[in-house]
Amino acid sequence: MVEFTDMPATASYAQRAIGRSPDRLNLDERAALLGKYIALEIYTPDTLPLRRIEAIGDSLAECVSMLRSRGLDPTQFEFSILHAAT
Repeated sequence: MVEFTDMPATASYAQRAIGRSPDRLNLDERAALLGKYIALEIYTPDTLPLRRIEAIGDSLAECVSMLRSRGLDPTQFEFSILHAAT
């Protein structure tokens, strides 16, 4: 019997998505990351951030942990769930 797991593929997609715009994910990447939380820097006139994914996780806590591990302040980010492309 063969068992399939998407863990390595999902982790690979998540790693490649960091630093990219959610709008730039291809259909395979988006499908693999569907339902994951993403963190994007909050827009302010002072920062004018690029709309890049800075953290991805199965929960908000994972996103916050990833941001902190990279030396980023989680209060400067908005969090949302990645949905299917429309």
